[in-house]
Amino acid sequence: VQLVESGGGLVQPGGSLRLSCVATGLATFTDYRIHWYRQAPGKERELVAGISAGNTYIRYLNSVTGRFLISRDDSKNMVYLQMNSLIPADTARYYCSARRVTTDYWGQGTQVTVSS
Repeated sequence: VQLVESGGGLVQPGGSLRLSCVATGLATFTDYRIHWYRQAPGKERELVAGISAGNTYIRYLNSVTGRFLISRDDSKNMVYLQMNSLIPADTARYYCSARRVTTDYWGQGTQVTVSS
């Protein structure tokens, strides 16, 4: 199983980025809830957003609600995180996670830096 994130980079405050996560090797992608986490230097990893197949489960970190949008394309085994109105506090390494019951798979992350 492999999760690969992409789309990170350097962006000015107020800007936007779209992160992508592609999963390979999962027997049934739709069995998995996919989450985006982030971790900034010196801070604990925090859950940013999560989504299940059919969008029956969607959640967001309070501080990103209204700015970030999580979506998935099960035909491509992909999940996206559209990030708008970015602020410096969003600077972190963003990780994609696939979870089914007690099994978790993680990607290596993609760096997002919000700075002028």
